[in-house]
Amino acid sequence: MIDLHSHVLPGVDDGAATLYGSLEIARAAVADGITVLAATPHVRADYPTEPETMERLVDEVNDALRAEKIPLEVVRGGELDLERLKGLDDDDLRRFALAGTKHLLVEFPYRGWPLSLPETLFDLRVRGFVPVLAHPERNADVQARPERLEPLVHAGALVQLTAASVDGRLNRASRDAAFALLELELAHMIASDAHAPTIRAIGLADARTAVGDDVLGEWLTEGVPGAIVRGEPLPDRPEAKKRARFRLPGRRR
Repeated sequence: MIDLHSHVLPGVDDGAATLYGSLEIARAAVADGITVLAATPHVRADYPTEPETMERLVDEVNDALRAEKIPLEVVRGGELDLERLKGLDDDDLRRFALAGTKHLLVEFPYRGWPLSLPETLFDLRVRGFVPVLAHPERNADVQARPERLEPLVHAGALVQLTAASVDGRLNRASRDAAFALLELELAHMIASDAHAPTIRAIGLADARTAVGDDVLGEWLTEGVPGAIVRGEPLPDRPEAKKRARFRLPGRRR
């Protein structure tokens, strides 16, 4: 599997604090069946990661992985805050793009619906980038109305769900929203958003199983992220299995 959202780089944000912590996340990823992991440190006011810092640390982590014989490739990237996007030029964005492609991981806010969001994403598209919205299922406005993402997806944005949302480790609202987005065909990949081996752990394999559709699970964890890393066109979404609409016990509709 390929995981395009993690905080594996040491000492730059709220993820791994040391190189030892980076290696522990890497070992957990390999144990989970992951072969490629994107380093996507926060790029925002409280963690103003610079592209050269990210690039240097990716090289250092990969050197350490080879030295420890851990069979994992870490590729470049960044998790870009909407406000921080305004101060980044095209060269910065290319350096923060996932695996050197045109895809940018954009941090979806946990609270509120940014009125400027459609304009911001349109601007990225005009500049030649494909926005990938990170974990929108954890936003209360999306949880209330998952279909609000439909115009953004139709305009070219992709949606990444967090593994811990899909398998229920986070909370009921996030899980419910994740499955609603899957049923609406508004989600394109699952990623770990791993910050540590045990806190917000990897769990991609469990999330893939929780989807309840082997072919769709493979598309979400291998097909789409693999095509992104290789710079290839995204594979067509597989036809969904016919099943009852997802519903958690006790939820009223």
